Amino acid sequence: MPKVSEDVLLARREEIIDACAKLYETMNFKDITLKEIGKVTTFNRTAIYNYFNTKEEIFLALMQREYELWVLDLEELLSSHEALSREELAAALSRSLEKRARLLKLLSMNHFDMEDNSRHENLVEFKGSYGASMGAVRRCLDKFCPDMTEEDKDSFIYAYFPFIYGIYPYAVVTEEQKRAMAEAGVDYKYMSVYEISYNCLKKLLK
Repeated sequence: MPKVSEDVLLARREEIIDACAKLYETMNFKDITLKEIGKVTTFNRTAIYNYFNTKEEIFLALMQREYELWVLDLEELLSSHEALSREELAAALSRSLEKRARLLKLLSMNHFDMEDNSRHENLVEFKGSYGASMGAVRRCLDKFCPDMTEEDKDSFIYAYFPFIYGIYPYAVVTEEQKRAMAEAGVDYKYMSVYEISYNCLKKLLK
């Protein structure tokens, strides 16, 4: 049997992640199985095990990719502006997050189960991308908020990153959920990802 090239291996791995992302647009995490993912790849289901042991590993890789895309957006923000006011930075960071709806949806899931069912080396790769996103946000603070102390930046990072885990369920609400809120008599204001993020960032950057 001929040896598969590194490029082919990487392409197949990305195809599996793409298949998972496509299914995740219309299906819940619990309903997506390796069998379902295998149905939308160009190779058989058993071949998936050459790349991922569990569906949690695939989702972790998808979330890693989403973090990497967010980092690219943040790097573009850094390189394209010499200076930003704090309000402009709040708006720019919120716009960058608004583009990452899939990341926000993934963040609203149970990370403990996802990480617990992934091999250590996959978890290390994921944590590297997560750490890179924190580093990119911190570089934005370094450049655009030079008067912030290191303690202020730490406080910002460890307030904002836990906060974004909960944005998706507040910004993406089904009609059934809206009806239930109305029947329960809950006075709820529906806001977009941008609005929720911007309101938080304005307060954190004061």
